[in-house]
Amino acid sequence: MTIDVQPTHGTDRVITLTSEENIEVDTIARYLAGRPPRRLDSTAWLATARELSSNLPVRLRQMLRRYTWDAGRDGVLLVRNLPVERDDLPDTPNVAGSVQRESTVPAAAQVLVGLQLGELIAFREEKSGALVQDVVPVPGMEAFQGNAGSVMLSMHVENAFHMYRPDYVGLHCLRNDHDNVAGLQVASIRNALPMLPEAVRKVLHEPRFFTEPPASFGDLRSAPQPHGILGGSFDDPDIRIDFESSFPLDGEAEQAMAVLGDALRSARRTFVLEPGDLAFVDNRLALHGRTEFTPRYDGRDRWLQRIFVHRDFRRSRELRPEGGHVLGSAGPTHPSAKGD
Repeated sequence: MTIDVQPTHGTDRVITLTSEENIEVDTIARYLAGRPPRRLDSTAWLATARELSSNLPVRLRQMLRRYTWDAGRDGVLLVRNLPVERDDLPDTPNVAGSVQRESTVPAAAQVLVGLQLGELIAFREEKSGALVQDVVPVPGMEAFQGNAGSVMLSMHVENAFHMYRPDYVGLHCLRNDHDNVAGLQVASIRNALPMLPEAVRKVLHEPRFFTEPPASFGDLRSAPQPHGILGGSFDDPDIRIDFESSFPLDGEAEQAMAVLGDALRSARRTFVLEPGDLAFVDNRLALHGRTEFTPRYDGRDRWLQRIFVHRDFRRSRELRPEGGHVLGSAGPTHPSAKGD
């Protein structure tokens, strides 16, 4: 894997599985993939996955625990050399809304790792509520600002509009693009914060911004609620912004948002993933995006599989019917429809 990363303390959140560890994960993932009903969204299948996840290699579990304690300067964890049989992969899907519902070894491996960080969640309005979602280019949607596009994807916090947005976003590479140029871009507020004047930081903490739902949520709309882009600790804040759908409410807020954008661009890192690489982005600390690439639609295009993880599963219970993993639609006046 080629990583364009400036030296920071965050880059030590990387683990490359040994051949023996790869075999261990492969053995567990193959067993899990074959367990009935072989459906990734099945409560019974997920219960089995949750138990089996504790059998992952010790060194991997130690790194995952370290990451949940402190995501580092970059807010990124890279797990390398997960089992992906490149020659056995089917063609890369090329339809909008593509998801993975049947259990496979790569999907099972990703779920096993994700369950050591927390619980998988999905949103009913997005990708039909599937827990494992394909990130693939779709013909005719090249300019789309979303996972189906192939132009540069602007930096964003995943589902920044939502009260119960993911804590972690996991991206598992099954194939990269033909030219091996498509890269996951990440910008952490921890790296950008020293570039922000104190007065700008104060403005960014104030409820002087609002965020629209992304295009992938279709026609979900309600009155936006003002919120701060930065929240929590003044010295080590969380961040909440999508540069395609977050907007300032006044001139001073607009200027502060522009200064933040410059700082995040300066702090941006690019990770070019190879098959078997799984990247987790701490969605509370870091924005992510993608560099531009050229799809060929020949069955061998870039193919990532995505999961969302909540550390505190309980907090979203009000939107999860019967305690499942899919968050239902928020009503027009519900705070999770817009802002918080």
